[in-house]
Amino acid sequence: MWSGPRNISTAMMRSFSSRADCAVSDEPFYGCFLAHSGEPHPMAAEVIADMDCDWSSVAARLSGPAPGGAPLWYQKQMTHHMVGPIQPDDLTNCRHAFLVREPAYMVASYRVKRESVNVEDLGYATQRAFFDRIADRTGHAPPVVDSADILKNPAKTLALLCDALNIAWDPAMLSWPAGIHPDDGIWASHWYDAVAASTGFQKPDIRPLNLDDEARAVADACMADYEHLAQHRIVAP
Repeated sequence: MWSGPRNISTAMMRSFSSRADCAVSDEPFYGCFLAHSGEPHPMAAEVIADMDCDWSSVAARLSGPAPGGAPLWYQKQMTHHMVGPIQPDDLTNCRHAFLVREPAYMVASYRVKRESVNVEDLGYATQRAFFDRIADRTGHAPPVVDSADILKNPAKTLALLCDALNIAWDPAMLSWPAGIHPDDGIWASHWYDAVAASTGFQKPDIRPLNLDDEARAVADACMADYEHLAQHRIVAP
């Protein structure tokens, strides 16, 4: 599942982890990204020390059998991490899907955790490029879900996503235990406070946004890429 940050991506990982048949992995290329880019993210040194930071090694592992022999493996991927040599084609035996969110809401949420945000932090250009690459290779658009649609109608939207991925719908995906998940990255203590307090998908946030000019410019710069993906999104009736 290719996503950007601040986009219910961890809640989606919780949802799939609630299935008895599904293993999950949390941002497996994060260590590679930090070691390669030198970005001063919170807990960067700890993340690098804790993870495999070799692009090819991570890709090979993600293309292999699921942890614990699980029939399914949900891999939560951040497109802005993909600054190295790995393309989606390098992850074999995978079905690719895309999680999007209107950029203004991503920017507002991101700035709660980091003071500054730029276009690259949201990963939309890479997400669009990966989407087009997979669509060209397979001859059809891969599944796209919008976080707003999931929050409005989680059962129906997730059931349609499962159908698009050719896996059975499981109502267990609608809830999970509160707290930190054993498969969360070590960065969970900084980024995951809201989802750790949750036991299911929350209602969509419809509060008016108050973005300054700089933040609004970042959101506006991502809109064309968002709209390119969102036109293909799965929407429940």
